[in-house]
Amino acid sequence: MGRGDLTNAEWERVEPLLPEGGRRGGRWNDHRTTINGVLYRARTGLPLRDLPERFGSWITVYKRHRRWSADGTWQMLLTAIQAEQDAEGCLDWDIAVDSTTVRAHQHAAGAPRTPPPPTARGREMGDAAGTNRGDPMLATLAVRLVEVVRLGSA
Repeated sequence: MGRGDLTNAEWERVEPLLPEGGRRGGRWNDHRTTINGVLYRARTGLPLRDLPERFGSWITVYKRHRRWSADGTWQMLLTAIQAEQDAEGCLDWDIAVDSTTVRAHQHAAGAPRTPPPPTARGREMGDAAGTNRGDPMLATLAVRLVEVVRLGSA
């Protein structure tokens, strides 16, 4: 198991949420190996063709990541993990943004002032605050899934 791979505890939480794997005929990578490949790529940012062989064929990792991004599997995993953390009371949904580090693009001036459409709780995940210390494994898994969802939607 590599440094950024799913731990056994993380895998036990994620495995029941995953779609059925494998098709008739041919060999296929199990979901854990492929997810580890996607997480490795999200963490390091390297091109898919340079993915280490321990994750299987880079084409398999690419296709499964693309398929799961398109059908909403990554988003479903993230939502399920965040819901579990929220039920434990270890998610802080408040976000603080320092305006000294946020800059608008030069072409952003003069945009029409239309209100954004209402969304259902579309806030980012924050760290656990105060004494609400939930399962740290779920917190790290949720952070890693946020990166994967962002990578898939880019």
